Amino acid sequence: MRILKTKMENKYKIIVSYIQDLSVEIPSPETLITIRNTIPEYQMKVDIKSKPLKRKMIEVLTTLTYENPNKNKEKGFFQIKYATAIEISDVQIKKRELEKIVLSDLQTKIYPELEEKFLTILRNSGLPDLKFGSKIDFEKLYNERLN
Repeated sequence: MRILKTKMENKYKIIVSYIQDLSVEIPSPETLITIRNTIPEYQMKVDIKSKPLKRKMIEVLTTLTYENPNKNKEKGFFQIKYATAIEISDVQIKKRELEKIVLSDLQTKIYPELEEKFLTILRNSGLPDLKFGSKIDFEKLYNERLN
């Protein structure tokens, strides 16, 4: 299995990654208190979009949204959009391989840093004890998508 991963990693290279957009919405002190009391209700959503760029490059936009799905009036909204530009080294790459790179391999590689940046921002925004739940298994999500 390790040989396959190394082979896939050689098919692309990260050129640059950065926070493209960030939203932290805590409208009032009361809202912050409510958020702190209801934080177990908050859920992480992940959205991944990609678009081709010039010179065999692809921009991948990974959006993490952390919000309370319940209809509370007093709730916050937290979102980070993380852009990564990758260069594809294999010009003969198949569509399925490219999908796996964008949706699984790249996400697995960038997610720890993305999660840490997002957590740091949220902790500094008034949620000092915040921890996200279980780690996201992008390979498992990708495989479930195929079935």
